[in-house]
Amino acid sequence: MTKNRKQKLELTWIGKENRPKLEPRILLEDPTKSYHAQHRMTDQDIFDNKLIFGDNLLALKALEQEFTGRIKCIYIDPPYNTGSAFEHYDDGIEHSLWLSMMRDRLTILWNLLSLHNGVLIMSINDDEAHYLKVFCDELFGRDKFITSLIWFYEGNTDNQAPIINYHEYILVYSKSGSIDAPGVIDPNIASSSKLYKAEIRNTVVKNGPANPVSPVILPAGFPASFSEGEIAMNTTQWPKLSCAVKVRNGKTENEVAASSGWASKTILCEFIENGFRPVLDTKGQQTRFELTRTGAIEAVKERKQEKGHFISVLRGFGTTNQMRILLEKIGVKFTFPKPVGLLSYLIEAFSGPEDIILDSFAGSGTTGHAVLDINLRKKTHRRFILIELEKETVEQVTIPRLQAVISGNERADIPPHGGGFRYYHLAPSLLRIDKWGNLVINKEFNPDMLSEAVCKLEGYTYAPSDTLYWQHGQSSEKSFIYVTTQHLTREQLTQLNDEVGSGRSLLICCAAFRGKPEHYPNLELKKIPKAVLAKCEWGHDDYSLKIENLPKAPPPKGQQQLF
Repeated sequence: MTKNRKQKLELTWIGKENRPKLEPRILLEDPTKSYHAQHRMTDQDIFDNKLIFGDNLLALKALEQEFTGRIKCIYIDPPYNTGSAFEHYDDGIEHSLWLSMMRDRLTILWNLLSLHNGVLIMSINDDEAHYLKVFCDELFGRDKFITSLIWFYEGNTDNQAPIINYHEYILVYSKSGSIDAPGVIDPNIASSSKLYKAEIRNTVVKNGPANPVSPVILPAGFPASFSEGEIAMNTTQWPKLSCAVKVRNGKTENEVAASSGWASKTILCEFIENGFRPVLDTKGQQTRFELTRTGAIEAVKERKQEKGHFISVLRGFGTTNQMRILLEKIGVKFTFPKPVGLLSYLIEAFSGPEDIILDSFAGSGTTGHAVLDINLRKKTHRRFILIELEKETVEQVTIPRLQAVISGNERADIPPHGGGFRYYHLAPSLLRIDKWGNLVINKEFNPDMLSEAVCKLEGYTYAPSDTLYWQHGQSSEKSFIYVTTQHLTREQLTQLNDEVGSGRSLLICCAAFRGKPEHYPNLELKKIPKAVLAKCEWGHDDYSLKIENLPKAPPPKGQQQLF
């Protein structure tokens, strides 16, 4: 009997099964490229933003230990395709390479997102948008999809073409499947809109088959929306008033019966029974009622501004050409920079004032610019982490741009924003192949670098003690690690075992040791590099979109693969 197998709907491509075993590199700061303002602009200035140069897959892996579950908002603007890497375009290979590149990075990005409505935002165009949507549904779950936004380009369309492509997509996914209320208002909404008012006013009349007419007695003292006057008896419009009503000092002076179908009769009656003091509606909003000059009854609610007003078509945020001109004014060139207004809007909508924002395809640094912009305008404390793999872009575009925003640039009309960033690059691979073909510890690693790297490999937090030479890191209050290139003697191990004591444990990673491990119950002994040889791929520095990273082609049908 054949079992019923539930088939999985999935996107397949060449090399999908190939997953890299990434080395968790350490990050090295270069103080000569780190930058900060000469003085504080506000108390909100943030100086420990991060700009990381290096392969963005390795850089994401380097962030994983410290930042898993801590990033509230991730924005990426990945390459939309490989740029036709082949002389004769091969759609299957091109898309396979692109999908593998995205899968490996998105897997780590998803891990970094906060469980508390952390949001992943991805700019994409028609070439890959639908592949990406299907793929993300498979990778994250369709229930994690929030929306597909349309960024409507601004600028000139006065040219002839069969179809003028005038938009991009922005896919939004949430780690929890939900989002916080976006505390923004679409910039195209007129300033006179009710959305900017502190109160929401709606009549509570709702006639129809589902809302049969019934009376509500409005006692004397019921609030009015005006100070003095009289409302005539009304028997033709809703609500119908049983008699004329006099108003003095913003309150009615006589009782009246108001008859209508009601949208909020229960809460209106609660308001009356509560002595005309505000009551909470089903959404927890403070609600009161007033009688207007026309005899209408209005529910008045305090507007919670954090709810915002977010429309799925994004307009009015400027153009890439305007951003390109701005960058030229500060002396840098970049082909397609996203408008800073667009990124500011998205980041403000999908993150809070204390959150960390990550962009692993940083390019010209618009995400960093946007975070600094929000902090200045809104007095918030957001931080950014930017990753860029092109050295020329980092040094000639990203750094100069961030410096101009931090310190201000008169020519580009950019005010000083304050704050700063620390510049990091990836450490080299911990192990290298020596002239005899053996993997050995890289001589570029000093003792501190070695300790930090091994801590990461073994899952320990690097935290060297000022008092205990053997405490280089810890995984708990009672579990520690010691990394050394020494050959440890029996006497040294005995001393370490006694110092650690029976209530704690110490993992020792060393070049060699004497004695049997079972003689040291408080110690766990490993030899390096032997103990870490199989943990990851060593010496692999480039996981970018390069032809040499393509998976090997399968053998022709019917031909046996020998190796």
